[in-house]
This record gives sequence, C-alpha cells and structure tokens, in this order.
Amino acid sequence: MRNIKCISAIIGLALLSGCADRVNVDSHINSAPPIFPDYTDVTLPPNIAPLCFSMPDSCGVAQFRAIYRSGDEEIVVKDNDGQFAIGQSDWNNLKRASSKIRVTIQAKKGDKWIEYAPFNLYIAKDRIDQYIVYRLIEPGYETWNEMGIYQRNLEDYEQSAIITNKMTGYGCMNCHAFCKNSPEKMLFHMRSDYGGTYIVGENSFKKLNTKTPQTISALVYPSWHPSGNYVAFSVNNTKQMFHTTDRNRVEVFDNASDVVVYDVKKDEIVSSPLLMSDRAFETFPAFSPDGKTLYFCSADSLEIPAKYDKVKYSLCSISFDEKTRSFGNVVDTLYNAREGKSVSFPRVSPDGKYLMFTLSAYGNFSIWHKDADLYLVNLKNKQVSPLSELNSKDTESYHSWSSNGRWVVFSSRRIDGLYTRPFIAYIDKNGKAHKPFLLPQKEKDYYTFLMKSYNIPEFTTGKVKVDQYVTSKIAKKDKGTDLKFSYK
Repeated sequence: MRNIKCISAIIGLALLSGCADRVNVDSHINSAPPIFPDYTDVTLPPNIAPLCFSMPDSCGVAQFRAIYRSGDEEIVVKDNDGQFAIGQSDWNNLKRASSKIRVTIQAKKGDKWIEYAPFNLYIAKDRIDQYIVYRLIEPGYETWNEMGIYQRNLEDYEQSAIITNKMTGYGCMNCHAFCKNSPEKMLFHMRSDYGGTYIVGENSFKKLNTKTPQTISALVYPSWHPSGNYVAFSVNNTKQMFHTTDRNRVEVFDNASDVVVYDVKKDEIVSSPLLMSDRAFETFPAFSPDGKTLYFCSADSLEIPAKYDKVKYSLCSISFDEKTRSFGNVVDTLYNAREGKSVSFPRVSPDGKYLMFTLSAYGNFSIWHKDADLYLVNLKNKQVSPLSELNSKDTESYHSWSSNGRWVVFSSRRIDGLYTRPFIAYIDKNGKAHKPFLLPQKEKDYYTFLMKSYNIPEFTTGKVKVDQYVTSKIAKKDKGTDLKFSYK
C-alpha cells in the first residue's frame, strides 16, 4: 500500500497533512519543468543531502506542487515562493524505497492545473565521500578582501572554515591537497607575510620554507604520493594578464616552470633534468595511485608573453621509484599537444584505470578559458575521449575524484559565465559519465547571493580538524624549516 504524505512549506516550516485533496489536472506540458538547479534525470549518491530547487518563472502561478514517488512512498511538497524543499527524513525514505525517484511538478494558473512531464532522480549504490573542501574567493583572482579554505558536509548543508585569511593578515592561501582523500593528512600554501607551505599530519603541524637556490620559486601545485612520504610539486614563475576585449577575461601564464618531488621525512627536494629542462615548461604533477608513475604537463618553452597563446601542453609521464627517490630515463607522452589543444589538471582515478584532464586551446591555466572541457584517458588502451555529459558551453576546469573513484567534483562557470560553482557527477565502472548536478544548498537563492567562486574542490572522507588559532600562531611565530635540493 502506498505511503502518502503532503508537505506544505510555509515560512520555512514543513507542515504535514493528509493528501486526500488530489487535484484534477486540466492540461499537460510535454517537457520537463525549468527548475533551478537543473536536477532533472541526474544520478545521485545515496548519502547526498536533500535537493532544494525552484521554479524561477512563477508569474501568474498561484501554487506549485511537487509529487515525489519512489516504490510505495509518495510525498507531495507545496512550494514556498517557488522553492521546493523536502525534509531529511522524507528524503531518506524516498531513497530507501527505490533506486528511482519520479518527480512531477504541477502548477495552478488561475483555477486551472497544469502538469509538466515527470523527471527522474536515480540513486546509485556507490556512496560519496562525506566532505568536499574548497577555497572561496572573488572570481577575478587579481584582488580579494577575504578568502578561506572551507569544508562542506555533503550529507547535510553544514559548511565550516578550515582556515581563513582573517587569522593571518589577509594574505593569499591556496593549493590545499590531501593524501588519498584523508582529512588527517593535508597541505596548503600561505603567501605574503607568513609565506610557507603548511603540512598537517595526524599529530603534527609543519611549516616549510620551500624556495631553494636551485628552484625558480617556492613550491606551487601539489600531488601527494600514496605513501604519504612524498609530494610532487611544480615550481612556477607565474604572471597574470587581463584582457579588455577577449572573452577569456584573465590570462595566467608561466615564464618558466619545473616539476620536483618533496621528501616529507628528510625535508629535501629531488628532481631530474627531464623535469627541469630549459627547453620546456613542466607543471601540474599528479602521482598514480600505486606511486610508480608521475604524470605532468609539458610544453615547448616559447617567448612569453609575446607567444602566450601559442603555448600548448602535452600530457606526459615518467616513472618514480619511492625507495631510491629516482626517476626514469624516458618521458612518455599520452596526449601530444601537436594534436591541436593544451592539457591541464591531470588527475588519476583511485583504481588507476582512468586519468581526467582539462583540454583548452592553449596555455595551462584553463579556469578562464571558455572552451575548456573535461576529457578522460583510458590508461589501459590510451584512448582519449571527451566527457560530453560533463561539458557545457562555458568553462569546465579543476576536478577531483572521490576515494572510491565513482564520483568526481569539478568547477564550472556554466551558470553565469563569471563564478565557478561545484558540480558533481557519477562515473560508473565502465568510465561512463552521468549528467552532473550542482552542489545542493538549503536555500534556492544561495548561489545568487554568494559573491565568491569555488576554487579547487577536493573530496575528503571525513571532517578536517585543524585549529585555526594553532595555525595562525605557527604562521606568525614559526620561522619554518628550510628545504634542501638534490638531483636524482
């Protein structure tokens, strides 16, 4: 027997009542409703927070209703100012009842009811990591007032700060990274007055001074080795340029860049001439899950900035031996930029089967390139394919994998072309991507009023427990550990 509930959202409160008063539908619309965010026919993890969405165009509509059907469960939600919000317990009941939730939207115009074509919400068996971590920053990147690294519980709507620059003199902080999605082993950089790389372990907190006489900069883009004993970094001489007429508003390019590996235990940096060539720009390192391969991006060094739009990065790899801290003698190329476009942000799936990267017309900092799309490499047969289900007409850029490899989160500007928002998508065991969905929020206008971009979304399996006051104290009083450099 079907279990039926009716929920009326009035001033933020959910009131339960009987639903015997079913409406008589006068006409049907053969298309799905224009809800925002677009959650129609998306695949969801079983532990995701309830989806809140709205009907933006409510002109002339006296009332909306959303009917959720799943197995023997049926729940009717009445709108509150065009917003549909379902309670956690009812949401859980729907997800448990069936792997498919059917949603039908009805609208009352005058004294007539119309009904949109129903859409489905598919519930996957694979869970998602409980948290994502991201930086919130103004979209231009050239200036800011406040910024911080935050974490969001995906099973509800709780967001909390890991560290904000209010605690450290309003300097820049960036490039947070985690070892195998663990909240207990992370790093991030601070720049300006309290500059350094901060590595947080289970029972340790270390500040590093990472510029050496042999490297062109302090450490930049990181990737943890699965052992936790090493971190690959790029070192970059980076500049910004701002366009007045080009649709790609901000340009970030390197005058020079190399790739190095930091030994966590010995506080040493090691590298190879194959990763520090004067003839090439090397950047964006990424370790394989077994730690035996280091992927990176490499481009022929051209005159910068005169030829900034001619620089194209290939996807390359080199072997790494963690026992000897040595690199292979050969660099392999998985995607050659001579094929036409430029690679950035390589990230390997936890099972080692796939590598996801961003492809754009030129350069390596694709977060402002409107043509930037996500691609997938099958590492067994080296086949490269566009992730058409994930891509839009605007920028898709930074991305990361969940610990089980079934979910990815990526940054996209598809909503307004200005702010990057986090989208989540299911990747099945065959590498097929499913329609992405915008990170759910509790209020329909959350993204409208948030004047920040989400930067570097990363999955973690639990909550990061970093004391902001301890971090601030170390930043201000600790002189930091100087690193040594050696070739291997």
